[in-house]
Amino acid sequence: MQKQKLLINGERLMKELEQFVDFGRTENNGVTRLSLSEEDRRVRDYFRSCCEELGMSVKVDDMGCMYATLEGTENKPPILIGSHLDTVKKGGRFDGVLGVVTGLEVVRTLVENNIKPKIPITIVNFTNEEGARFEPSMMASGVLSGKFDKSVMLQKKDVEGTTFGEALKAIGYEGEVENRLKEATAFLELHIEQGPILEKEALTIGVVECVVGMCCYEIEVTGESDHAGTTPMNMRKDALFATNNLINKIRQQLGSLDEELVFTIGRMNVYPSIHTVIPNKVIFTLEARHKDMEIVNTVKDFIHGLPQFAENEGCEIKTTKLWERDTVWFEPEICELLEQSAQSLGYSNKRMVSGAGHDAQFIASYVPTAMVFVPSINGKSHCEVELTTWEDCEKGVNVILDTVLALLSK
Repeated sequence: MQKQKLLINGERLMKELEQFVDFGRTENNGVTRLSLSEEDRRVRDYFRSCCEELGMSVKVDDMGCMYATLEGTENKPPILIGSHLDTVKKGGRFDGVLGVVTGLEVVRTLVENNIKPKIPITIVNFTNEEGARFEPSMMASGVLSGKFDKSVMLQKKDVEGTTFGEALKAIGYEGEVENRLKEATAFLELHIEQGPILEKEALTIGVVECVVGMCCYEIEVTGESDHAGTTPMNMRKDALFATNNLINKIRQQLGSLDEELVFTIGRMNVYPSIHTVIPNKVIFTLEARHKDMEIVNTVKDFIHGLPQFAENEGCEIKTTKLWERDTVWFEPEICELLEQSAQSLGYSNKRMVSGAGHDAQFIASYVPTAMVFVPSINGKSHCEVELTTWEDCEKGVNVILDTVLALLSK
């Protein structure tokens, strides 16, 4: 007879998630908990108290990241579980916090079953993942992994002129550099999908193999302004008409490149934006994302060729790369363990990619890392109607628990 699986307490998980919502709950049952705000300070204090009640030691590093550790019987690098507690303005109840509460529920389950892990278990709360108050997003994990310069990040300002460094000191969570995450046996991050795929395919668990690569460009189309009523159509250099031609070409070309490629024109400014004046300049952004960097490079080559676009209405076209990232692949062995756990628990699952960025993508550069997704109803996230069923949350945490137990048994 197969040994019965150890499972978490779903009702306790639900109550704890609801408790965390109270730190910044909005009128429409969402959450506003901007990084290093008073709401963030309060939720950090509550998280610390939960961990200390479980006998965990809590340390804070110089970027405000919190590490709560359940001691192991052997002196080995910890198994790391977590995500972030900050939100966007009027965000949802699950984004980020689910990953942190996952760690709490895993440790609570171990403690109540008198399981003393041979490897320490550490729950992590990364600071400023969202970048909603201080840009860029994933700021602290970016500093930890050497992607961002700490001195530059400390000077980043919010809309009121307060720097990240000032806000960190103000809430009392400026810790020591020696407390930074340096090594771990594994990092496991449970997150809501923030997209529609799992729900559409009626699946419960997504084993995330990578965070996809991307590129983002600014495209500037320059023509000439003239009077809208007196200039014949064949004598115009209309930057907006040229842009319309260009966008049609972009959609046609990139749309036929690969079915998994996603691309977005997210920002557009038209000048001088007067109804009686022919537009002389349009500036818009174009970003594209795909797991295969050869596809991303093909997109880049296409964008670099846009200045030679024939249907330019006599306008000039300029392209400027704003930023890019390579695909980050997660640790295959941990992905395999997560998949095996989902299957052994009887949960429907699939391998998938993440189009959104997460702390895990930076931490993966020096710690064996993998992620699990659970479904987002209607694919909604970063909004107050964001929702994942309690049952799916519970199943996601069970996968993390089972994977932790597998790592402990090695």
